[in-house]
Amino acid sequence: MEKKNIKVFIVDDDKFLLGMYSLKFANSGYDVETTVGSLPALEKLRGGAKPDIVLLDIIMPYMDGLELLKTMRQEKLADNAIVVMLTNQSQSSDIERAKELNVDGYIVKAATIPSEVLHEVEKIYEAKKGQK
Repeated sequence: MEKKNIKVFIVDDDKFLLGMYSLKFANSGYDVETTVGSLPALEKLRGGAKPDIVLLDIIMPYMDGLELLKTMRQEKLADNAIVVMLTNQSQSSDIERAKELNVDGYIVKAATIPSEVLHEVEKIYEAKKGQK
């Protein structure tokens, strides 16, 4: 899989995790952009950012990740992107809300190390894009 042109957009309010995941994806050849929180993410998307993969946390101040995703869907922002929730929220109600918003994947951070997150995101991306 050719990675250097694949843009990954990571949205979380935890700067440590953003740095860790950003490094993991960048070291694997992805073009990575991050934002701390939903509002700056929305600004970037409205400004024309076109990521191929969006990783969203759920719990963030002002607007949670599911609200951000709902807004993205309504405004057709990054509408060709693969969207994966990357969160510690494992309640079925959160997973159901994510499914209703046509999320492509759901990864619970606490149960997954960064290399597994990378591998899982790659599997979801390849499955969705139909690449071998």
